Amino acid sequence: MADNNAKLNVGGNAHDFDVLDGSIGPSVVNISSLYKDTGMFTYDPGFTSTASCESKITYIDGDEGTLLYRGYPIEQLADHGDFLESCYLLLYGELPTKAQKDDFVSRVTYHTMIHEQMNRFFSGFRRDAHPMAVMVGTVGALSAFYHDSTDITDPHQRMVASLRMIAKMPTIAAMAYKYHVGQPFVYPRNDLGYAANFLHMCFAVPCEEYKVNPVLARAMDRIFILHADHEQNASTSTVRLAGSSGANPFACIAAGIACLWGPAHGGANEAALNMLSEIGSVDRIPEFVARAKDKNDPFRLMGFGHRVYKNYDPRARIMQKTTHEVLGELGIKDDPLLDVAMELEKIALNDEYFVDKKLYPNIDFYSGITLRALGFPTTMFTVLFALARTVGWIAQWKEMVEDPSQRIGRPRQLYTGAKLRDYTPIDQRR
Repeated sequence: MADNNAKLNVGGNAHDFDVLDGSIGPSVVNISSLYKDTGMFTYDPGFTSTASCESKITYIDGDEGTLLYRGYPIEQLADHGDFLESCYLLLYGELPTKAQKDDFVSRVTYHTMIHEQMNRFFSGFRRDAHPMAVMVGTVGALSAFYHDSTDITDPHQRMVASLRMIAKMPTIAAMAYKYHVGQPFVYPRNDLGYAANFLHMCFAVPCEEYKVNPVLARAMDRIFILHADHEQNASTSTVRLAGSSGANPFACIAAGIACLWGPAHGGANEAALNMLSEIGSVDRIPEFVARAKDKNDPFRLMGFGHRVYKNYDPRARIMQKTTHEVLGELGIKDDPLLDVAMELEKIALNDEYFVDKKLYPNIDFYSGITLRALGFPTTMFTVLFALARTVGWIAQWKEMVEDPSQRIGRPRQLYTGAKLRDYTPIDQRR
Protein backbone atom coordinates (compact mmCIF):
# COMPACT_ATOMS: atom_id res chain seq x y z
CA MET A 1 0.00 0.00 0.00
CA ALA A 2 1.27 3.46 -0.84
CA ASP A 3 2.04 5.99 1.90
CA ASN A 4 -0.30 8.56 0.41
CA ASN A 5 -4.06 8.44 0.04
CA ALA A 6 -6.62 10.09 -2.19
CA LYS A 7 -9.05 12.71 -0.92
CA LEU A 8 -12.49 13.31 -2.35
CA ASN A 9 -14.74 16.21 -1.34
CA VAL A 10 -18.46 15.43 -1.59
CA GLY A 11 -20.97 18.00 -0.40
CA GLY A 12 -18.32 19.74 1.69
CA ASN A 13 -17.25 16.52 3.41
CA ALA A 14 -13.75 15.12 2.84
CA HIS A 15 -13.31 11.37 2.39
CA ASP A 16 -10.02 9.46 2.31
CA PHE A 17 -9.37 6.46 0.08
CA ASP A 18 -6.30 4.25 0.07
CA VAL A 19 -3.96 4.34 -2.92
CA LEU A 20 -2.67 0.87 -3.81
CA ASP A 21 0.58 0.22 -5.64
CA GLY A 22 1.14 -2.56 -8.15
CA SER A 23 4.56 -4.14 -8.73
CA ILE A 24 4.83 -2.01 -11.90
CA GLY A 25 2.44 0.35 -13.63
CA PRO A 26 0.11 3.05 -12.30
CA SER A 27 -1.23 3.02 -8.77
CA VAL A 28 -4.98 2.75 -8.15
CA VAL A 29 -7.44 4.47 -5.84
CA ASN A 30 -9.36 1.90 -3.82
CA ILE A 31 -12.96 3.13 -4.08
CA SER A 32 -14.61 -0.08 -2.85
CA SER A 33 -16.10 1.87 0.10
CA LEU A 34 -17.14 4.89 -1.98
CA TYR A 35 -20.88 4.16 -2.01
CA LYS A 36 -20.94 3.31 1.69
CA ASP A 37 -19.01 6.48 2.57
CA THR A 38 -20.60 8.97 0.18
CA GLY A 39 -23.77 7.45 -1.28
CA MET A 40 -22.27 7.91 -4.77
CA PHE A 41 -20.86 5.67 -7.51
CA THR A 42 -18.19 6.45 -10.08
CA TYR A 43 -19.16 6.81 -13.74
CA ASP A 44 -16.69 5.17 -16.15
CA PRO A 45 -18.21 3.96 -19.45
CA GLY A 46 -16.08 1.16 -20.85
CA PHE A 47 -14.26 0.84 -17.49
CA THR A 48 -11.18 2.46 -19.06
CA SER A 49 -10.14 4.03 -15.75
CA THR A 50 -11.26 1.18 -13.52
CA ALA A 51 -9.26 -1.80 -12.24
CA SER A 52 -11.77 -4.64 -11.95
CA CYS A 53 -9.40 -7.03 -10.23
CA GLU A 54 -5.89 -7.68 -8.96
CA SER A 55 -3.87 -9.93 -11.28
CA LYS A 56 -0.35 -11.35 -11.58
CA ILE A 57 -0.70 -12.66 -15.14
CA THR A 58 -0.21 -10.01 -17.83
CA TYR A 59 1.11 -6.46 -17.82
CA ILE A 60 0.71 -3.90 -20.62
CA ASP A 61 2.27 -0.46 -20.94
CA GLY A 62 0.59 1.05 -23.96
CA ASP A 63 2.74 4.19 -24.01
CA GLU A 64 6.00 2.23 -24.05
CA GLY A 65 4.74 -0.61 -26.23
CA THR A 66 5.36 -3.28 -23.58
CA LEU A 67 3.61 -6.64 -23.13
CA LEU A 68 4.73 -9.03 -20.38
CA TYR A 69 3.46 -12.52 -19.57
CA ARG A 70 4.26 -13.12 -15.87
CA GLY A 71 7.09 -10.57 -16.23
CA TYR A 72 8.60 -12.03 -19.42
CA PRO A 73 8.65 -9.80 -22.54
CA ILE A 74 6.49 -11.15 -25.34
CA GLU A 75 9.42 -10.75 -27.73
CA GLN A 76 11.55 -13.24 -25.76
CA LEU A 77 8.76 -15.79 -25.42
CA ALA A 78 7.92 -15.65 -29.13
CA ASP A 79 11.56 -15.81 -30.27
CA HIS A 80 12.85 -18.47 -27.90
CA GLY A 81 9.88 -20.44 -26.57
CA ASP A 82 6.81 -22.21 -27.89
CA PHE A 83 3.10 -21.95 -27.22
CA LEU A 84 2.75 -24.76 -24.69
CA GLU A 85 5.65 -23.31 -22.70
CA SER A 86 3.77 -19.99 -22.63
CA CYS A 87 0.62 -21.87 -21.60
CA TYR A 88 2.45 -23.39 -18.64
CA LEU A 89 3.82 -19.97 -17.71
CA LEU A 90 0.41 -18.29 -17.81
CA LEU A 91 -1.22 -21.07 -15.82
CA TYR A 92 1.41 -21.68 -13.15
CA GLY A 93 3.40 -18.45 -12.98
CA GLU A 94 6.86 -19.77 -13.89
CA LEU A 95 8.58 -21.18 -16.94
CA PRO A 96 8.69 -24.98 -16.71
CA THR A 97 11.76 -27.12 -16.21
CA LYS A 98 12.35 -29.71 -18.92
CA ALA A 99 10.65 -32.41 -16.83
CA GLN A 100 7.69 -30.14 -16.07
CA LYS A 101 7.29 -29.18 -19.72
CA ASP A 102 7.51 -32.78 -20.93
CA ASP A 103 4.81 -33.76 -18.45
CA PHE A 104 2.61 -30.79 -19.39
CA VAL A 105 2.96 -31.43 -23.14
CA SER A 106 2.13 -35.10 -22.60
CA ARG A 107 -1.00 -34.30 -20.59
CA VAL A 108 -2.21 -31.77 -23.17
CA THR A 109 -1.46 -34.14 -26.05
CA TYR A 110 -3.49 -36.99 -24.57
CA HIS A 111 -6.51 -34.76 -23.99
CA THR A 112 -6.82 -33.57 -27.62
CA MET A 113 -9.58 -35.97 -28.68
CA ILE A 114 -13.16 -35.00 -27.94
CA HIS A 115 -16.05 -37.25 -27.01
CA GLU A 116 -17.15 -39.14 -30.12
CA GLN A 117 -20.78 -38.13 -29.59
CA MET A 118 -19.77 -34.51 -30.17
CA ASN A 119 -19.21 -35.34 -33.85
CA ARG A 120 -22.98 -35.57 -34.22
CA PHE A 121 -23.40 -32.24 -32.48
CA PHE A 122 -21.86 -30.49 -35.50
CA SER A 123 -24.47 -31.88 -37.90
CA GLY A 124 -27.10 -29.76 -36.15
CA PHE A 125 -25.57 -26.60 -37.63
CA ARG A 126 -26.22 -25.36 -41.14
CA ARG A 127 -23.25 -25.81 -43.45
CA ASP A 128 -23.06 -22.06 -44.04
CA ALA A 129 -22.99 -21.24 -40.31
CA HIS A 130 -20.19 -18.92 -39.28
CA PRO A 131 -17.46 -20.98 -37.56
CA MET A 132 -17.62 -18.68 -34.53
CA ALA A 133 -21.30 -19.52 -34.09
CA VAL A 134 -20.32 -23.19 -34.14
CA MET A 135 -17.54 -22.54 -31.61
CA VAL A 136 -19.85 -20.80 -29.14
CA GLY A 137 -22.27 -23.73 -29.24
CA THR A 138 -19.79 -26.60 -29.15
CA VAL A 139 -17.53 -25.17 -26.44
CA GLY A 140 -20.53 -24.43 -24.26
CA ALA A 141 -21.68 -28.02 -24.83
CA LEU A 142 -18.44 -29.44 -23.39
CA SER A 143 -19.96 -29.13 -19.94
CA ALA A 144 -22.57 -31.68 -21.04
CA PHE A 145 -19.83 -34.20 -21.85
CA TYR A 146 -17.26 -33.68 -19.11
CA HIS A 147 -19.19 -33.66 -15.84
CA ASP A 148 -16.08 -34.68 -13.90
CA SER A 149 -14.41 -31.26 -14.31
CA THR A 150 -17.16 -28.72 -13.65
CA ASP A 151 -16.88 -28.41 -9.85
CA ILE A 152 -14.98 -25.15 -9.52
CA THR A 153 -14.40 -25.67 -5.78
CA ASP A 154 -12.22 -28.72 -6.47
CA PRO A 155 -8.60 -27.80 -7.38
CA HIS A 156 -8.11 -31.09 -9.22
CA GLN A 157 -11.19 -30.56 -11.35
CA ARG A 158 -10.07 -26.99 -12.12
CA MET A 159 -6.73 -28.38 -13.31
CA VAL A 160 -8.36 -31.05 -15.46
CA ALA A 161 -10.76 -28.51 -16.98
CA SER A 162 -7.85 -26.20 -17.77
CA LEU A 163 -5.92 -28.94 -19.57
CA ARG A 164 -9.00 -30.09 -21.43
CA MET A 165 -9.77 -26.60 -22.74
CA ILE A 166 -6.21 -26.02 -23.98
CA ALA A 167 -6.04 -29.49 -25.53
CA LYS A 168 -9.48 -29.71 -27.12
CA MET A 169 -9.83 -26.20 -28.51
CA PRO A 170 -7.62 -26.90 -31.59
CA THR A 171 -9.65 -30.06 -32.29
CA ILE A 172 -12.95 -28.20 -32.03
CA ALA A 173 -11.64 -25.28 -34.12
CA ALA A 174 -10.38 -27.65 -36.82
CA MET A 175 -13.73 -29.47 -36.82
CA ALA A 176 -15.55 -26.14 -37.20
CA TYR A 177 -13.34 -25.40 -40.21
CA LYS A 178 -13.81 -28.83 -41.78
CA TYR A 179 -17.57 -28.64 -41.32
CA HIS A 180 -17.55 -25.14 -42.84
CA VAL A 181 -15.76 -26.31 -46.01
CA GLY A 182 -17.59 -29.65 -46.28
CA GLN A 183 -14.66 -31.96 -45.62
CA PRO A 184 -14.45 -34.94 -43.23
CA PHE A 185 -13.10 -34.43 -39.74
CA VAL A 186 -9.46 -35.33 -39.15
CA TYR A 187 -8.53 -36.81 -35.79
CA PRO A 188 -5.62 -35.37 -33.76
CA ARG A 189 -2.23 -37.05 -33.90
CA ASN A 190 -0.14 -37.52 -30.78
CA ASP A 191 3.15 -37.56 -32.73
CA LEU A 192 2.77 -33.93 -33.82
CA GLY A 193 3.37 -30.72 -31.88
CA TYR A 194 0.50 -28.45 -30.87
CA ALA A 195 0.55 -26.08 -33.88
CA ALA A 196 1.55 -28.79 -36.37
CA ASN A 197 -1.29 -31.01 -35.16
CA PHE A 198 -3.75 -28.17 -35.63
CA LEU A 199 -2.60 -27.50 -39.20
CA HIS A 200 -2.81 -31.23 -39.94
CA MET A 201 -6.39 -31.42 -38.62
CA CYS A 202 -7.33 -28.41 -40.76
CA PHE A 203 -5.67 -29.24 -44.06
CA ALA A 204 -5.18 -33.02 -44.24
CA VAL A 205 -7.66 -35.07 -46.26
CA PRO A 206 -8.10 -38.87 -46.27
CA CYS A 207 -7.17 -39.31 -49.93
CA GLU A 208 -3.54 -38.18 -49.70
CA GLU A 209 -0.70 -37.62 -47.25
CA TYR A 210 -0.28 -34.17 -45.76
CA LYS A 211 3.11 -33.12 -44.43
CA VAL A 212 3.21 -30.12 -42.13
CA ASN A 213 5.68 -27.47 -43.23
CA PRO A 214 7.82 -26.65 -40.14
CA VAL A 215 8.10 -22.96 -41.12
CA LEU A 216 4.32 -22.67 -41.27
CA ALA A 217 3.89 -24.62 -38.03
CA ARG A 218 6.33 -22.29 -36.29
CA ALA A 219 4.43 -19.27 -37.65
CA MET A 220 1.15 -20.73 -36.35
CA ASP A 221 2.74 -21.40 -32.96
CA ARG A 222 3.99 -17.83 -32.78
CA ILE A 223 0.54 -16.48 -33.63
CA PHE A 224 -0.82 -18.51 -30.72
CA ILE A 225 1.81 -17.07 -28.34
CA LEU A 226 1.12 -13.47 -29.37
CA HIS A 227 -2.63 -13.87 -28.83
CA ALA A 228 -2.49 -15.97 -25.64
CA ASP A 229 -3.44 -13.17 -23.23
CA HIS A 230 -3.89 -9.42 -23.22
CA GLU A 231 -4.83 -8.35 -19.69
CA GLN A 232 -8.45 -7.31 -18.88
CA ASN A 233 -9.81 -6.88 -22.40
CA ALA A 234 -13.51 -7.27 -23.20
CA SER A 235 -13.54 -11.06 -23.65
CA THR A 236 -11.31 -11.73 -20.64
CA SER A 237 -13.47 -9.47 -18.49
CA THR A 238 -16.49 -11.38 -19.79
CA VAL A 239 -14.93 -14.70 -18.74
CA ARG A 240 -14.16 -13.30 -15.28
CA LEU A 241 -17.65 -11.82 -14.90
CA ALA A 242 -19.31 -15.08 -15.94
CA GLY A 243 -16.98 -17.01 -13.65
CA SER A 244 -17.73 -14.74 -10.69
CA SER A 245 -21.23 -16.26 -10.55
CA GLY A 246 -19.76 -19.73 -10.10
CA ALA A 247 -20.48 -20.84 -13.68
CA ASN A 248 -18.50 -23.86 -14.91
CA PRO A 249 -15.32 -23.13 -16.90
CA PHE A 250 -16.69 -24.39 -20.22
CA ALA A 251 -19.64 -21.99 -19.99
CA CYS A 252 -17.27 -19.14 -19.08
CA ILE A 253 -15.01 -19.79 -22.09
CA ALA A 254 -18.07 -19.97 -24.37
CA ALA A 255 -19.07 -16.52 -23.05
CA GLY A 256 -15.56 -15.26 -23.84
CA ILE A 257 -15.79 -16.62 -27.38
CA ALA A 258 -19.13 -14.86 -27.90
CA CYS A 259 -17.61 -11.56 -26.79
CA LEU A 260 -14.48 -12.06 -28.91
CA TRP A 261 -16.64 -12.41 -32.00
CA GLY A 262 -17.31 -8.67 -32.11
CA PRO A 263 -15.58 -6.74 -34.94
CA ALA A 264 -14.15 -4.24 -32.45
CA HIS A 265 -12.35 -7.07 -30.63
CA GLY A 266 -11.40 -10.44 -32.12
CA GLY A 267 -12.92 -9.68 -35.49
CA ALA A 268 -10.40 -6.93 -36.22
CA ASN A 269 -8.09 -9.07 -38.37
CA GLU A 270 -11.08 -10.25 -40.43
CA ALA A 271 -12.11 -6.60 -40.82
CA ALA A 272 -8.58 -5.73 -41.97
CA LEU A 273 -8.73 -8.37 -44.73
CA ASN A 274 -12.18 -7.19 -45.76
CA MET A 275 -10.76 -3.68 -46.05
CA LEU A 276 -7.96 -4.95 -48.30
CA SER A 277 -10.61 -6.60 -50.46
CA GLU A 278 -12.50 -3.31 -50.64
CA ILE A 279 -9.36 -1.50 -51.83
CA GLY A 280 -8.83 -4.31 -54.33
CA SER A 281 -5.66 -3.21 -56.13
CA VAL A 282 -2.47 -1.26 -55.52
CA ASP A 283 -3.45 1.57 -57.88
CA ARG A 284 -6.48 2.37 -55.67
CA ILE A 285 -4.43 2.76 -52.48
CA PRO A 286 -3.85 6.55 -52.84
CA GLU A 287 -7.63 7.07 -53.00
CA PHE A 288 -8.22 5.17 -49.76
CA VAL A 289 -5.24 6.72 -47.98
CA ALA A 290 -6.62 10.16 -48.86
CA ARG A 291 -10.01 9.12 -47.49
CA ALA A 292 -8.37 7.90 -44.27
CA LYS A 293 -6.75 11.31 -43.82
CA ASP A 294 -10.04 13.15 -44.44
CA LYS A 295 -11.72 13.85 -41.08
CA ASN A 296 -15.09 14.20 -42.82
CA ASP A 297 -14.89 10.77 -44.45
CA PRO A 298 -16.19 7.86 -42.30
CA PHE A 299 -13.71 5.42 -43.91
CA ARG A 300 -11.00 4.13 -41.56
CA LEU A 301 -8.02 1.95 -42.32
CA MET A 302 -8.49 -1.25 -40.33
CA GLY A 303 -5.43 -2.88 -38.80
CA PHE A 304 -3.61 0.38 -38.06
CA GLY A 305 -3.05 1.88 -34.62
CA HIS A 306 -4.30 0.31 -31.38
CA ARG A 307 -6.57 1.43 -28.56
CA VAL A 308 -4.08 0.35 -25.89
CA TYR A 309 -0.71 0.79 -27.61
CA LYS A 310 -0.05 4.47 -28.19
CA ASN A 311 3.38 3.50 -29.44
CA TYR A 312 4.16 0.47 -31.64
CA ASP A 313 2.32 -2.76 -30.83
CA PRO A 314 5.15 -5.09 -29.67
CA ARG A 315 3.29 -8.08 -31.09
CA ALA A 316 3.13 -6.43 -34.52
CA ARG A 317 6.92 -6.26 -34.78
CA ILE A 318 7.16 -10.03 -34.26
CA MET A 319 4.18 -10.69 -36.50
CA GLN A 320 5.68 -8.57 -39.29
CA LYS A 321 8.77 -10.81 -39.34
CA THR A 322 6.59 -13.93 -39.25
CA THR A 323 4.43 -12.68 -42.11
CA HIS A 324 7.40 -12.17 -44.38
CA GLU A 325 8.83 -15.58 -43.42
CA VAL A 326 5.55 -17.26 -44.41
CA LEU A 327 5.20 -15.33 -47.67
CA GLY A 328 8.82 -16.16 -48.52
CA GLU A 329 8.38 -19.84 -47.70
CA LEU A 330 5.23 -20.13 -49.80
CA GLY A 331 6.62 -18.04 -52.64
CA ILE A 332 3.41 -16.06 -52.97
CA LYS A 333 3.91 -13.40 -55.64
CA ASP A 334 0.63 -12.99 -57.49
CA ASP A 335 -1.99 -12.40 -54.81
CA PRO A 336 -3.58 -8.94 -55.36
CA LEU A 337 -4.68 -8.65 -51.72
CA LEU A 338 -1.19 -9.36 -50.42
CA ASP A 339 0.21 -6.83 -52.91
CA VAL A 340 -2.19 -4.24 -51.48
CA ALA A 341 -1.20 -5.20 -47.93
CA MET A 342 2.52 -4.90 -48.57
CA GLU A 343 2.15 -1.51 -50.26
CA LEU A 344 -0.05 -0.25 -47.43
CA GLU A 345 2.58 -1.42 -44.95
CA LYS A 346 5.27 0.65 -46.71
CA ILE A 347 3.06 3.74 -46.70
CA ALA A 348 2.11 3.40 -43.03
CA LEU A 349 5.73 3.01 -41.93
CA ASN A 350 6.97 5.99 -43.95
CA ASP A 351 4.11 8.43 -44.55
CA GLU A 352 4.41 11.47 -42.26
CA TYR A 353 0.69 11.44 -41.44
CA PHE A 354 0.74 7.85 -40.19
CA VAL A 355 4.08 8.20 -38.39
CA ASP A 356 3.06 11.41 -36.57
CA LYS A 357 -0.23 9.86 -35.42
CA LYS A 358 1.53 6.53 -34.65
CA LEU A 359 -0.89 4.67 -36.89
CA TYR A 360 1.47 1.75 -37.35
CA PRO A 361 0.27 -1.61 -38.70
CA ASN A 362 -0.90 -3.61 -35.69
CA ILE A 363 -1.00 -7.35 -35.03
CA ASP A 364 -4.42 -7.70 -36.66
CA PHE A 365 -3.05 -6.35 -39.94
CA TYR A 366 -0.16 -8.82 -40.06
CA SER A 367 -1.98 -11.83 -38.62
CA GLY A 368 -4.77 -11.43 -41.17
CA ILE A 369 -2.25 -11.47 -44.03
CA THR A 370 -0.44 -14.48 -42.56
CA LEU A 371 -3.57 -16.52 -41.92
CA ARG A 372 -4.76 -15.86 -45.46
CA ALA A 373 -1.40 -17.02 -46.79
CA LEU A 374 -1.66 -20.17 -44.66
CA GLY A 375 -4.93 -20.97 -46.40
CA PHE A 376 -7.56 -19.97 -43.86
CA PRO A 377 -10.71 -18.12 -44.99
CA THR A 378 -11.46 -14.86 -43.17
CA THR A 379 -14.36 -16.52 -41.34
CA MET A 380 -11.79 -18.63 -39.45
CA PHE A 381 -9.61 -15.74 -38.25
CA THR A 382 -11.52 -15.06 -35.03
CA VAL A 383 -11.75 -18.80 -34.35
CA LEU A 384 -7.95 -18.99 -34.35
CA PHE A 385 -7.84 -15.97 -32.03
CA ALA A 386 -10.21 -17.81 -29.66
CA LEU A 387 -8.06 -20.93 -29.81
CA ALA A 388 -4.98 -18.97 -28.76
CA ARG A 389 -6.75 -16.84 -26.17
CA THR A 390 -8.24 -19.88 -24.40
CA VAL A 391 -5.18 -20.31 -22.19
CA GLY A 392 -5.34 -16.65 -21.15
CA TRP A 393 -9.02 -16.96 -20.36
CA ILE A 394 -8.41 -20.12 -18.35
CA ALA A 395 -5.49 -18.57 -16.44
CA GLN A 396 -7.55 -15.47 -15.64
CA TRP A 397 -10.58 -17.58 -14.67
CA LYS A 398 -8.42 -19.79 -12.43
CA GLU A 399 -6.85 -16.75 -10.75
CA MET A 400 -10.30 -15.22 -10.21
CA VAL A 401 -11.76 -18.40 -8.69
CA GLU A 402 -8.79 -18.76 -6.32
CA ASP A 403 -8.88 -15.10 -5.21
CA PRO A 404 -10.48 -14.96 -1.71
CA SER A 405 -11.48 -11.31 -2.21
CA GLN A 406 -13.42 -12.02 -5.42
CA ARG A 407 -17.19 -11.47 -5.35
CA ILE A 408 -19.85 -11.81 -8.00
CA GLY A 409 -19.52 -8.99 -10.51
CA ARG A 410 -22.22 -6.36 -10.17
CA PRO A 411 -21.50 -3.06 -11.97
CA ARG A 412 -23.76 -0.14 -11.06
CA GLN A 413 -25.35 2.48 -13.33
CA LEU A 414 -26.29 6.11 -13.73
CA TYR A 415 -30.07 5.88 -14.09
CA THR A 416 -31.59 8.49 -16.44
CA GLY A 417 -35.03 6.93 -17.04
CA ALA A 418 -38.48 7.95 -15.88
CA LYS A 419 -39.03 8.83 -12.24
CA LEU A 420 -41.66 7.09 -10.07
CA ARG A 421 -45.08 7.09 -11.75
CA ASP A 422 -48.41 5.30 -11.27
CA TYR A 423 -49.82 2.58 -13.48
CA THR A 424 -52.60 3.79 -15.84
CA PRO A 425 -55.34 1.39 -17.02
CA ILE A 426 -55.13 0.76 -20.76
CA ASP A 427 -58.46 2.47 -21.57
CA GLN A 428 -57.21 5.70 -19.92
CA ARG A 429 -53.90 5.95 -21.80
CA ARG A 430 -53.43 8.58 -24.46
